[in-house]
Amino acid sequence: MQLVTTAQSVDQAEALIKAGADRLYIGNSRFGLRQKGDWTIDAVREVTQLAHRYGKEVTVAVNNLMHNDHIEELKDYLQTLKTIGVDDVTAGDPGAIRLIRQAKIPYWYDAQTLVTSAKQIQFWGKREAIGAVVAREVTIDELVLIQQQIGLPVEVQVYGPTCIHHSKRPLVTNYFNELGRPIEEAKQREFYMSEPADTTSRYPIYEDENGTHIFSEDLTLMGQLPTLVKNGLHTWKLDGWHAGAQFVEIVQLFTYARTNLLNGRFDRVEMEHRLHELQPETFRLGTGLWLRKPEEIK
Repeated sequence: MQLVTTAQSVDQAEALIKAGADRLYIGNSRFGLRQKGDWTIDAVREVTQLAHRYGKEVTVAVNNLMHNDHIEELKDYLQTLKTIGVDDVTAGDPGAIRLIRQAKIPYWYDAQTLVTSAKQIQFWGKREAIGAVVAREVTIDELVLIQQQIGLPVEVQVYGPTCIHHSKRPLVTNYFNELGRPIEEAKQREFYMSEPADTTSRYPIYEDENGTHIFSEDLTLMGQLPTLVKNGLHTWKLDGWHAGAQFVEIVQLFTYARTNLLNGRFDRVEMEHRLHELQPETFRLGTGLWLRKPEEIK
């Protein structure tokens, strides 16, 4: 069972490795989506060397919505990543994948919400994909069927927020312009949306050079880890976007849970209780769409 974790800095990356992370997920905002901690080439080089000293891996996000100018710049970026020795990248744009294959860098197929069937993953598996990041809207019933039909690992997000809306437009900036207020105000605050029927819900809104992103509340599949293991879903992604300083401890807890699963001592109630104690109060934990029936999502 492999723990894949986001990292915001070299220092945090080392702490995450010591907490049990097997693969670090990093990237810059030019070619990767929703990367907290914009990783320079020097930082990517440093963290790759660090991870390899510990026998761990580094994945770089190349999963942005690519335009012509991105593609023109991507070839040199990939060559630099190849020289640095990163282990693999994630990508979903066919043009980007073509360049990645030419650079001979292993890649995970990650086309965001579009990855919803085994046949689609098999298509990219025949084109050298080493695994797939399945849409977070896919339920457990569908996910198990997908894993049964393919010979590649499928990444499952077991902790953290996931993006539920992405617009290329700067919606926060446009809103402040409409109000006639300086955009500098927006940069000093955090913004959220709530459901009309549930005013306690909080869906964070984040704007960067790639547009506007609306996140879900924090996902947790701590209680469903035995189901994942039983069905061969062994690649677990943890996103520390909201977790702050507690993220290292949260990763450590999932490492402990993995150990207990292997030795038959996993206690669901205890693990979920300990995770809730570490969770920032601002963000609720939930299972998202994972436990619903497929027809409820469609």
